[in-house]
Amino acid sequence: MKLLPQLQKHRQTLIVVVGSLIVLATIGQYGLRWQAGYQILMLVASLIGFLPIGLQAWSALRVKVISIDLLVSVAVIGAVMIGENNESAIVTFLFLLGAFLEQKTMEKTRSAIGTLTQMAPAQAILITESGHQTIDIDDVDPGDVMLVKTGGQVPVDGHIVKGSGYVNEASITGEAKPMHKGVGEQVFAGAILDNGTLEVAAEKVGEDTTFGKIIELVEEAQDAKSSVERLIDKFATYYTPIVLVIALIVGLMSRDVRLAITILVLGCPGALVIGVPVANVAGVGQGAKQGILLKGGEVMATFKHVDTFVFDKTGTLTYGRPKVASVKTYGQDEATMLAAVANIERESDHPLGQAIIAYAPAVKQTVTDTQVIQGKGVVANVDAVPYLVGNSALMRQFGVALNQSQQYDLKALQDTGHSVVLVATGAQLQLIIGIKDQLRPEVPESLRQLRQMGAQQLIMLTGDNQVTADQIGLAAGLDTVQGDLLPEAKADYVRQLQAQGHVVAFVGDGINDSPSIARADIGIAMGSGTDVAVETSDVVLIQSNFRQLVVAFGLTKKTVANMQENIGLALATVALLFVGLVLGQVNMGSGMFVHEVSILLVTVNALRLLAPKQKLDDRQLQVADRQLD
Repeated sequence: MKLLPQLQKHRQTLIVVVGSLIVLATIGQYGLRWQAGYQILMLVASLIGFLPIGLQAWSALRVKVISIDLLVSVAVIGAVMIGENNESAIVTFLFLLGAFLEQKTMEKTRSAIGTLTQMAPAQAILITESGHQTIDIDDVDPGDVMLVKTGGQVPVDGHIVKGSGYVNEASITGEAKPMHKGVGEQVFAGAILDNGTLEVAAEKVGEDTTFGKIIELVEEAQDAKSSVERLIDKFATYYTPIVLVIALIVGLMSRDVRLAITILVLGCPGALVIGVPVANVAGVGQGAKQGILLKGGEVMATFKHVDTFVFDKTGTLTYGRPKVASVKTYGQDEATMLAAVANIERESDHPLGQAIIAYAPAVKQTVTDTQVIQGKGVVANVDAVPYLVGNSALMRQFGVALNQSQQYDLKALQDTGHSVVLVATGAQLQLIIGIKDQLRPEVPESLRQLRQMGAQQLIMLTGDNQVTADQIGLAAGLDTVQGDLLPEAKADYVRQLQAQGHVVAFVGDGINDSPSIARADIGIAMGSGTDVAVETSDVVLIQSNFRQLVVAFGLTKKTVANMQENIGLALATVALLFVGLVLGQVNMGSGMFVHEVSILLVTVNALRLLAPKQKLDDRQLQVADRQLD
């Protein structure tokens, strides 16, 4: 069978050769009246075209599979035996062309894997004895020590061997604030170093990292078959030999070999066999192009029927990183005070300070005599004015008393989940700055769209306190909010919803979400989440943008509908061909033509799923991130 791979490799050339011979034969008959030449050229075209089809059929028979290629092979041999060289040539040409188009369609739909690869870190900074060297991520080996600078992405899973800084791992810990990491502590690929410099010894590299696993999962998803595909495969297994038997019986009873051969051609279930897989691969490919990993046809078939969405809070409905949410001013100009605090915090790497820097106006001021008081805050002079920036303990240490109104404001912010920074000058409190994780601005509109698409219940389950949870739930427009829940309680809540007959999707991002993700009918992970969450989920939102959830839900519905359209089109084609045969309007050549047209139609229909109009606007995907910058 070494010849078969070579023929498949040069399939395009074979199609051109067979097509050219058919054209020359037609010119010879109708232009030159050369009937003998016509028959010879058609016979040669038949033999050349039959070679890869016959070898493929024989290869399948060796493993006890009766394939569509066998139907065509028998039909071609029979046509040549009764002198219908023209029809046998046309049948082989159309069959080869159809197979070629199917192959190209599959290649197009699978091209999304290349897009995913571009999203992964491409390079890393390797620390060598002579200094630093930028290398390709594929050249990193376990044990190599990598340099990660402020704002950089951790390229590998490993542990810190030198340096410290604030690493944004909200998706891993469930904590909204970046975590301070030092020597000996673990960091994960995909985490962002908000501040500091790290040297990381690699433990997991290449395909073992988060993005490597996502790419692997895309490949698996495109090959994963839904229950509908498996049913069609089983149907085709029995359908093909049944067609052979029917053709044999009709041939024996009618003594019409041509009719029997025509039945073999018309009975090819090509559109039915290819229609569902190509829609599945196109849907998975379109999702991957938009940063959405749908793990196969079975996932889409279930996702389509989801009526209840359950969400984690931190890193899912919220950003998972702090932002200034409230400023209470008592006395001096707020903008001037905020600018002074920001200039003081520029000498610190604390995440609350970074949130203030991002929020405050940029004003050039002179900061002197900075003193960090461990666990309390910072004392510094700004333009010769002494400032206190820190917590209540710092205020008490320096004799700054809060009046009743200020104490009320402080308690109100603390009770609603804010981290609080107090600012004082001259023993007088000037500002109370409330900093907290923020609801993603696209969440309310996205939830409204989910309702329009069939979601009946929108629920949030979180380990945060009930007061904070209620505020987020009210702002987002959720139906039910449950706070103070442990991971096992979340999974139990999902189980109760399923017992009530609901099809449940759970959306989360951290290790603490993985039991609920695994328990739900459809588990959905934010792509910045942990390996556990990504691997146990059915859908991964790779860019961690909440709008992707709406796109994924809509794409799923469109893909399943596309599969159903293709099944209907394939069955209608077979029925039409046999009716045409009974009425004497269809022969072997025209039947194969209609058969291949039907394959082309289902592939074109599936390719509609890859239309650019379905692609998310990249500017919309980045709106939320820009608002934090």
